Amino acid sequence: MTDQTSFESARYPDGHPAIRSGRVGILLINVGTPEATSYWAVRRYLKEFLSDPRVVDTKGPLWWFILNAIILTRKPGNSARAYAKVWNHERNESPLKTITRNQAERLDTSLANERLEVAWAMRYGQPAIAPMLDQLRKRGCERIFLFPLYPQYCSATTATALDEAFKALQTMRWQPAIRTMPAYYDHPHYISAVAESVRAQLATLSFEPEIILASFHGLPIDFLAKGDPYYCHCQSTARLLRQALGYSSDKMVVTFQSQTSRKEWHKPFTDQTIIELAQQGVKNLLVITPGFAADCVETQEEIAIRGRDSFQRHGGMNFSLTPCLNDSDASLGMLTTLVFEQLQGWL
Repeated sequence: MTDQTSFESARYPDGHPAIRSGRVGILLINVGTPEATSYWAVRRYLKEFLSDPRVVDTKGPLWWFILNAIILTRKPGNSARAYAKVWNHERNESPLKTITRNQAERLDTSLANERLEVAWAMRYGQPAIAPMLDQLRKRGCERIFLFPLYPQYCSATTATALDEAFKALQTMRWQPAIRTMPAYYDHPHYISAVAESVRAQLATLSFEPEIILASFHGLPIDFLAKGDPYYCHCQSTARLLRQALGYSSDKMVVTFQSQTSRKEWHKPFTDQTIIELAQQGVKNLLVITPGFAADCVETQEEIAIRGRDSFQRHGGMNFSLTPCLNDSDASLGMLTTLVFEQLQGWL
């Protein structure tokens, strides 16, 4: 027990409790998830997500009508069916929520420091960022490290997560000092962890992939023109993974998935490339998703289910998806290293 711990449980002579202090909080943040696979639960989630100007920067009455009268009428049903295919029925939650919780719990064990408090939150859905920051502050965290779990920086992921955190900080009478996790798309421990996961997956396969697709979440091209570095970060990650694994750009191909609007998006598209490769005679395909820290509907349903089906229906044979880093030992080693690097001077 430290002097600071004793202070936290102390009371002043007039009976008022001392404000807890002296601890450092770590908040892992992921994108979010609906709370159920019902139409209305998914609709609530999508409305929060698609109403974020960081995600869709279109404004005005026309967009409001398109969103509420068209998109939020049609899309929730399709998305609900996709979530239902990968839902964690044992815990009645999405895989993303299960894995993010596990990451936080394992990180807390790995750090093994009584001054550290580890929590997790979702940008959209529950647990929300604001109440988790409030909890950390009440636990005595004078300093909080915000860790959006996005290796590649993007305004629609990293920036909006930090926006929400800063908005919550505006309501605090005693604000904690804040640090934020830089993009780690090229960090040696991240590249090593992803490369290790690819090698581990290859060791389980009964076939040799002719092509490996590195599939990243897509983004409209105009984000890059406006200064968003996401596309550049994705390309850098792929280049470093090729170096680590000894592959050429013909062997490991970058693609982009999950395009959701009529804007021009970065190409080539993952779903189209999977079909084209099968039609060109490729029989053995491996997909990796190095932009996702945890498996989710975009990896488990869009790639592992629909992608496999498309590949095999168009002539392909063997298809495999490398799991995300999730809460694996390699992931926890990487996360622990990154946290300690960023907390220098705080511990």
